[in-house]
Amino acid sequence: MDVARFGVRVATGVRDVLTGAEALKALDRNGFWAVVRTFDGQLTAVRFANVSHNPPRPRALWRGLDGGWRSSLGADAYRSAVAEIRERIAAGTVYQANLCRILEHDLDESADLDGLDVLLRKGNPAPYACRIRVDAAGLDIVSASPERFLMRTGTTLRSSPIKGTATTVDRLLPKDVAENVMIVDLVRNDLSRICHEGTVDVEALCGVEAHPGLVHLVSTVAGRLRPHIGWSEIFDATFPPGSVSGAPKSSALTTIRDLEPAPRGPYCGAIGWVDADRDEAELAVGIRTFWAERDVLGKRVLRFGTGAGITWGSDPAAEWAETELKAARLVGLAGSDAGSILAAGAGVTDVAK
Repeated sequence: MDVARFGVRVATGVRDVLTGAEALKALDRNGFWAVVRTFDGQLTAVRFANVSHNPPRPRALWRGLDGGWRSSLGADAYRSAVAEIRERIAAGTVYQANLCRILEHDLDESADLDGLDVLLRKGNPAPYACRIRVDAAGLDIVSASPERFLMRTGTTLRSSPIKGTATTVDRLLPKDVAENVMIVDLVRNDLSRICHEGTVDVEALCGVEAHPGLVHLVSTVAGRLRPHIGWSEIFDATFPPGSVSGAPKSSALTTIRDLEPAPRGPYCGAIGWVDADRDEAELAVGIRTFWAERDVLGKRVLRFGTGAGITWGSDPAAEWAETELKAARLVGLAGSDAGSILAAGAGVTDVAK
């Protein structure tokens, strides 16, 4: 069944499936839309006929994955890429860049990600958790994202980048704070392109948020949109999210293209909803996200992304370990039939493609 679940909102009854520029225009007109934009910029918007609150959830079983995960970058390759980014930082090419890898696992044709959604909501609750399945759009996604990309309420636009991750507060480093402040400056610049002068404000800086097995540093930047700014202009100014690209954004994106061998897909993109009738929206950064799709041979696979922000102060081995930490809990849940939570730090099989 086609469905989009966002917190208490559950949308059913697909009316339209639009992509690209056509989808951008539609988001300014009317209706409730589920929105997925890949990190590479491919936009899909699905308009639903019905939106209800807290209806009964379908019961679905999840058979835990028991094979090995493949990684687009192995440990040695990832550490080498971190070293390359540090060289680019030393040369002044870039100040910070997010380096990610994509994990992949074979997936049975009968596997229903509704069951995985149930496990994640129980074992890894997240403020921007969602489940989107629309067969006609090729969307089959489960996300446990903790990060708000954009929230729109009328003319007010907010973004809450996460930068800085550790197992406990006392393990956060000065590097984490510096990285967060750098991305806040980038987000302020992004919002200033579409907001009234003088309205862009940092509402919170480097606040600590606790999530299952992790703590994050989170900041919030807000601004008031200028007249006649639509979703095309909003995405042009803010996408991709600064927290998962880097600074300066253009140089960081070049670095990502040079060093990451696999496309990120919806991971690190934007996933959420737009209610054009009410000028409201909530889009998450597509982290802590699983998605099912076909590989180049037509075989069904489950994918999951993990990454870390690289600065001059980065240690290659520590950054690899951070990607393992971020993946461990959710990959552990995907390997569980009953939703038991594996201890943080459980490794992900290091098999480079």
